[in-house]
Amino acid sequence: MSAQQKRNARKKKNSKGKVVFLIGEVLVLVVLVVVLGLVLKTTNKDRGITKYEIDDVEGNSEVIDKWTTDENMQKYTNIALFGVDSRNGKLSTGTRTDTIMILSVNNNTGEARLVSVYRDTYLNLGNDTYNKCNAAYAKGGPEQAISMLNMNLDLYITDFVTIGFDGLMAVIDAVGGVEIDIKENEIKHLNNYQASMYATEENPGKITTDYEAITESGLQTLSGYQAVAYCRIRAVGNDFGRTERQRNVLQAVLDKAKNASVSELNEIAEEVFPLIATSLDLDEILSLIANVANYEIVGSSGFPFDSNITTGKIGSKGSCVIPLDLTTNVELLHEYLYPEVEYSPSPEVLQYSQQIESDTSPYVGTMSVDEELE
Repeated sequence: MSAQQKRNARKKKNSKGKVVFLIGEVLVLVVLVVVLGLVLKTTNKDRGITKYEIDDVEGNSEVIDKWTTDENMQKYTNIALFGVDSRNGKLSTGTRTDTIMILSVNNNTGEARLVSVYRDTYLNLGNDTYNKCNAAYAKGGPEQAISMLNMNLDLYITDFVTIGFDGLMAVIDAVGGVEIDIKENEIKHLNNYQASMYATEENPGKITTDYEAITESGLQTLSGYQAVAYCRIRAVGNDFGRTERQRNVLQAVLDKAKNASVSELNEIAEEVFPLIATSLDLDEILSLIANVANYEIVGSSGFPFDSNITTGKIGSKGSCVIPLDLTTNVELLHEYLYPEVEYSPSPEVLQYSQQIESDTSPYVGTMSVDEELE
């Protein structure tokens, strides 16, 4: 891509049909982090959070050198946030990530920026294996998922927080459910997701909770089970409509969580904390949230960026989100996350960008961005 094309990409206005600012997926974990912080500040106990040691996180060598020696970079704290499609408490390998996010906090100013990496984005998973990026967690757990982010995006992330969607259910139930306006064309799909999530003797790995079918449209209070099924609908409005539904549910949860009583926070802790895995210990978590009241989320964005994204059905890998030019997307990412720091793409990112273009060019335009991503 020429320099002029790159400038045009930066200036191009967002297209409504291609919105990939995954606010809903951002809120999945932001809500839980807020609740986590409130409970930890109240009780000073981790309540059974799984501590996960990671030792083999990889990254691009010149990026690691810059992060460990440059004072401008050291003022940032970066954490990977993962939401996994786990209904049996399994938070390590073997489950794909529904949500992949990067939280970057400027420790000097308190500014926090969030980026949601589109889960079907075609990237290098490691060892020059290219596929949908959400496969990295399934193959190698948080280590491989973090390494994938570091290598493809020229980042230096060493810590993570993971939670399953069953944890979201527990939060919703603990705050008394959420009021959602259900549309007529959503009812069938909502109930189908409830049925697929419902435990039976033939499917013992599913969530062991009874469910109540939704029978009419309109504003109504959804349980945690119903709300998560609602969040998972993709057939109405494709993956972008799914994001809007997640935003509706999680904004309602956030509003309630902010006003939760101590007893409600304790209930949330008992139910949710065993469903969280993290590389951070209690002292590190408390340190991060000590000034949470001073933190300001100054932006949330999506990757690949709207000005530099397409989709395509890539053989057996199915429908993928394709960064038209990985190099340009990574430049835009660094401009957004670290506006005060000069950045030049590493040789590795340049190489991955060329490989992605080679792999995907025959498939660009084989599906619309508005099609449902399988």
